[in-house]
Amino acid sequence: MLNIKLSSKNMKILPIALFLLVAAASQAQHSLVKIWESDTTLAIPESVLFDKEGLYVSLIDGKPWEVDGKGEIAKLDKNGKILNAAWATGLNAPKGMGLWDKKLFVADVSEVVVISTATGKIESKISVEGATGLNDITIDKKGTVYVSDSQLGKVHQIKQGKAELYLSDLKGVNGLKAVDNDLYILTATGVFKSGVDKKPVAVATTEIGGDGIEPVGNGEYVISCWPGLIYYMDKAGKLTTLLDTRQQKRNTADIGYDPVQQIIYVPTFFKKSVVAYKL
Repeated sequence: MLNIKLSSKNMKILPIALFLLVAAASQAQHSLVKIWESDTTLAIPESVLFDKEGLYVSLIDGKPWEVDGKGEIAKLDKNGKILNAAWATGLNAPKGMGLWDKKLFVADVSEVVVISTATGKIESKISVEGATGLNDITIDKKGTVYVSDSQLGKVHQIKQGKAELYLSDLKGVNGLKAVDNDLYILTATGVFKSGVDKKPVAVATTEIGGDGIEPVGNGEYVISCWPGLIYYMDKAGKLTTLLDTRQQKRNTADIGYDPVQQIIYVPTFFKKSVVAYKL
């Protein structure tokens, strides 16, 4: 039998070494592996929303904030095949989306457009007073819709078809995600969390703002930044870079996420495609 004697000094060092090994292993396990990329024919894809039946992709198809009636919603299957590049039409510069009660809610410059998931037809439009840059949408467990206005630094809340101001003074506010009773908010400077008290608390600081945010379990998140960065954020708010495509000038806009298969769907904006990565 091998007999190893540990000194008291070694006994003290051992737990520290084990902790560092576990921490290193935990960090190493977070990575992205490319699975597929769609055809590069999508007209400026800004946001991807995962649904059990496939993917919704908002297409600006013009200038980012122009009211031109050219915007569309495309539908893709889970393998990146474009099923219908013009499933819903008649929007302007659509961006973030949310699903509730068989309806798709879409942020569209100054209003939230409500689309029937059964037909792809616009059912109604919810005006947001004073809005000029509606960007992302999230819907909480009660069906309350939250939409960000990046140009005015505001978040609006929509209940029963009526919009009202929820938060303000959030410079460059973009990505939103309702999780339980909290609202996670991406701004020009980082990640914030706001509870029912409507008092945003800083969680993390990003290098270049944030675009999309998705929970991946255990209080951890994946965050995208439009110029080409994707981060993994742990419970403590520590950010680890998963992807950096800035040198290739490949944007990483408002991501979608399949929590069962752990797949992240990334719209590449000017590259006109959606890319799927296994987390």
